[in-house]
Amino acid sequence: MELTSTALLGIAAAAAVLASAAALWLWPRLARNRPWQVLGRLGLLITTQLAVLAVAGLTLNGAFGFYTSWDDLLQQDTRQLALAPTGAARGGPPAGDTLVRPGEDGGLSGVNDLPQGKPEEVGRVDSIRVSGKESGLSDQMFIYLPPEYFNPKYARERFPVLLTLAGYPGTPLHLLSELHTPQQVWDLQRTGRMAPTVVVMARPTVAAPRNTECVDVPGGPATETWFAKDLPAALRSAYRVSRSAQSWAVLGYSTGGSCALRLALRDPGSYGSAAALHAEYQVGADWSTGGDLFAGNQQLAQGYDLAWRLRSLPAPRTSLLIVSTRTEDDYPATQQFLAAAAPVSQAHPGFTVDSLFLPDGGHSFDTWRRELPASLEWIGDHLEPAPDREPRS
Repeated sequence: MELTSTALLGIAAAAAVLASAAALWLWPRLARNRPWQVLGRLGLLITTQLAVLAVAGLTLNGAFGFYTSWDDLLQQDTRQLALAPTGAARGGPPAGDTLVRPGEDGGLSGVNDLPQGKPEEVGRVDSIRVSGKESGLSDQMFIYLPPEYFNPKYARERFPVLLTLAGYPGTPLHLLSELHTPQQVWDLQRTGRMAPTVVVMARPTVAAPRNTECVDVPGGPATETWFAKDLPAALRSAYRVSRSAQSWAVLGYSTGGSCALRLALRDPGSYGSAAALHAEYQVGADWSTGGDLFAGNQQLAQGYDLAWRLRSLPAPRTSLLIVSTRTEDDYPATQQFLAAAAPVSQAHPGFTVDSLFLPDGGHSFDTWRRELPASLEWIGDHLEPAPDREPRS
């Protein structure tokens, strides 16, 4: 039974109710101070509290996605990594000891509004577990393969890739259940507003429960390396996807949006464009990060300050979309970032920044759902077709 399944939560809730009822029924019978009665009362208290804590823990984990499976929680996966041969897994993730393996359900079976039909007609969403050789990190995520991926006519074609990132401490499932990302992508693709694209749905919290803000933390974890190097290398080893950075984009909301901007500005050789919904422009230091991620290294921290990079370093070849609302708390910081980016984009044609603003809306899924279709369409306009093809067998 999956760690994130509603069935497990239901069983835990039933156990908590039964434990509470048993405590109420047995307590009068254990009212005396004989040793076995004292031990009985103690046992009832411990059992009831553990049952209630289990319900609370499962509920919080389901909402925030700290752990997506029992293996993730218990860290029992010790298998070695190996690259898959080029062109493997033409119809899905490869089996065996590779960088991309079939993943835990992760709640996928509970999503009822995915595009319905045969893979060659509507595409397919798979749960996969991806492992990185350089960072040593591993995480469960979802991948949407468009219908053309299964069409023999496109057997030698490579596809552009969109990496989508949830917020902190969100789970990849939120990109399906709350934002309906595969459904939105499918609607754009079938109406010709987006080319056939492989969409990866992941979370920035690879080293759960710590929020590493997609940076390489001194001494680890190397989260930027994971997203900039390991994830593209793993996906290219397992799927027919482009090797060109201009055919890769990243989109995220909240912390995922901050990560998207950092990856596009710091790693343009991996991602050629990015869309950020309600992002922040500096790496925070609070309870979620465990304090200063850079351990006092100001030079390292400065390198992740996006406004400083625009002012002080050569502009990368990348396209950015900034999305927010005029009532959001981050609106002043967003305007400051756009003001810093404007002269850079005028001086460097390869660097462009666009922005979209709703008149109102908060830091919520309701707002992000309203912003996502236009953001995806913008991504579709900026993702270049894959210039490479599969070699003939």
